[in-house]
Amino acid sequence: MNVHIEKAQAILRANDKGGYTVPTARLYPFQWNWDSAFVAMGWQTFDEPAAWREVESLLEGQWDDGMLPHIVFHTASDQYFPGPDVWGTHHAPPTSGITQPPVLASAVARLIAKAHDKDLAEAKAAAIYPRLLANHRWWSRARDPHQTGLVAVLHPWETGMDNSPAWDTAFARVPTQTTTVVKRRDTSHVDAGHRPHDIDYQRFIHLVDCYREAGWDPARMWKAAPFKVADVSINAILARAEADLLGLAVSYGTAAEQAEIAQRAAQMKQAIATLWQPKLGLFGSHDLIADAPIEVATSAGFLPLYADAADAAQVASMGATLDRWRAQVRVLVPSTPPESPVFEPLRYWRGPVWAVVNWMIADGFARAGDAVRAQQILAATRSAIEQAGFGENFDPLSGVAGGGGTFSWTAAIYLLLT
Repeated sequence: MNVHIEKAQAILRANDKGGYTVPTARLYPFQWNWDSAFVAMGWQTFDEPAAWREVESLLEGQWDDGMLPHIVFHTASDQYFPGPDVWGTHHAPPTSGITQPPVLASAVARLIAKAHDKDLAEAKAAAIYPRLLANHRWWSRARDPHQTGLVAVLHPWETGMDNSPAWDTAFARVPTQTTTVVKRRDTSHVDAGHRPHDIDYQRFIHLVDCYREAGWDPARMWKAAPFKVADVSINAILARAEADLLGLAVSYGTAAEQAEIAQRAAQMKQAIATLWQPKLGLFGSHDLIADAPIEVATSAGFLPLYADAADAAQVASMGATLDRWRAQVRVLVPSTPPESPVFEPLRYWRGPVWAVVNWMIADGFARAGDAVRAQQILAATRSAIEQAGFGENFDPLSGVAGGGGTFSWTAAIYLLLT
């Protein structure tokens, strides 16, 4: 067996806390939403029951209204801030009060498609499908109350791309005052130069305070939100998830549910088309409070490919953009290109390469018929991991690993690539 496959499997086993997998020890000691979706797909390559346990553990945190929180606090730990006491959601098990990119339906669809134990997969999927449907209905109801076809995020953490430069202008409007004492733990585990700045955390926690005061009620949160963005990555990931959920509905749902999902999926793809930004050669997000496009190039701008939401001319333009970026880096795909004045090669989402984003972008190029660029991205991802290890992310200029080490979703993506 490939030594890197052995290491990847060992990382998942080491980070398994008894039915759920932490992203990495100490830095992220709980279960994270979109991490677990990718991790489940990685588990399936060598331990299919563990893949289904991962999904089921994540769903233990789902709220009655369908919301799937971004963190599930299965056990106590003082290694992470903000913990359950700050969130104050009063859920059992304790959870955060916001969500994260909705990859789960797509992960479940893949678990079924790649299943070796078909009976296990059918039984698990039949039980899980209603929970996925409830989550997608929550997105439509809570985060697109005017039914525009584009869902909003109310906190940068919901995007999974916490300090992306795409949020700079909208996030700067969020006050820095908090009613919670900020006690960062992340910078005691990894280099502070790899993490968001202190002022970012002041604003992150201001939003937590704001929504906690709103009782985590979606309507009150929507009204109170000082940060409200139609994030292109969330919308692309959800549009793809709706298409995958529709496939599940054919097997496990009703005709009415199939029609409902198909309608949402079609509307989302049409709405994503409005996010195209020709000057960037990419799609972009939209600031809903300012009602203005966010004209900042990030790797998220490629993700409509993953949702089959780009036309042929846009695919060609994004291919040219990728080629231009490739000339500037050692490792594709930087979260922010070096040509950007705000590029930082190792600071979280302001430059580093992320294996999970690469995997989705490559999938998108492949679906669009551009197998060459898809393979370039996958080869770059595989090479970065083999040379630098299973880091949280990678410096696109040097290839060195950044952030936390022995990272679960990086290990999972490697397993999907081999």
